[in-house]
Amino acid sequence: MINKYLLGGIFCVALAGCATHSPQEQATDKPVKKVDYGMVLVPAGEFTMGSNKEANEAMWREANALNPYGFKDKLYVDEHPAHKVNLPAYYIDKYEVTNEQFRDFVIATQHSVPYNWPNNGYNLSKELLASLPLDHLREVATNQFRLDMDVPSMNQQDLLAELDKIQVSRNPLPVTTVTWPDADAYCHWAGKRLPSEAEWEKAARGPQGYEYPWSNNWDPKMINTMSENPDAPYSPVGSYPGDKSGYGAYDMAANVTEWVADWYDAYPGAPASDENKFYGKKQRVVRGGMTSSGHYDSLSMVFRAAKRTHLRPYSALIDVGFRCAKDAH
Repeated sequence: MINKYLLGGIFCVALAGCATHSPQEQATDKPVKKVDYGMVLVPAGEFTMGSNKEANEAMWREANALNPYGFKDKLYVDEHPAHKVNLPAYYIDKYEVTNEQFRDFVIATQHSVPYNWPNNGYNLSKELLASLPLDHLREVATNQFRLDMDVPSMNQQDLLAELDKIQVSRNPLPVTTVTWPDADAYCHWAGKRLPSEAEWEKAARGPQGYEYPWSNNWDPKMINTMSENPDAPYSPVGSYPGDKSGYGAYDMAANVTEWVADWYDAYPGAPASDENKFYGKKQRVVRGGMTSSGHYDSLSMVFRAAKRTHLRPYSALIDVGFRCAKDAH
């Protein structure tokens, strides 16, 4: 029988009493203001998708020198040609889907947990932690939560309070290490769907069709380009108000990259010379830039609304999440 307080292994039956409040808030019994995750409306109409940008060899060398992992695609080519797309009205999530939201889905559907939760302890409820013998609790605090304190000398009450603070701080982080099918399943459970690639780009560009959500001018102060935490190289959703499109969607230039509905393929009218070995029903499109460990802070090109990335559908990476969309009618 699966422990009802454990979100681990393959399924979850229930997570009773899972904390979304800090110990201080519980003690004072004050109402906690919940984040209005909500959705924003993107009106019907035409926009310009993609770009006609070109990269010369010097730019390619410079980009790869700044990116220690290298780029697997030539810069800008898969964005060709810039073309008009007419979309009906739709809604898109204001923020990326959070750990807290995805946890609700896991509990309700017995869906498998994201790959990083068993490693960092987010799959463990307050009740389960409180039931552990002190020695075991200390092991969990050290090895899974990586609690940077004198754990061996801490009592159960203090340990539980510190672990609860960590869990609460993780609630508003974007959920990551989810596959494309995970993201698709969540959106359908929530009565939504993954946005199409065109819908994502229009929402990011805003009514003016900007290159970045805020304007056509690169400004690194608008986003978090540096993270010192390799286990969570991103920020709580909405932490950077400058990274907000004209339609009101946050974190579309950076934070985590996001799955969208489409298979990765050439745009209509792309030259035959632009054929790419990844095109076709092989990989799914991923959109948006990512907060990093500083690798990309000089590479403004990766934060542009037109930038395309792609991954195998069952990839589950620490910097890939998603948001949902739905029809307006």
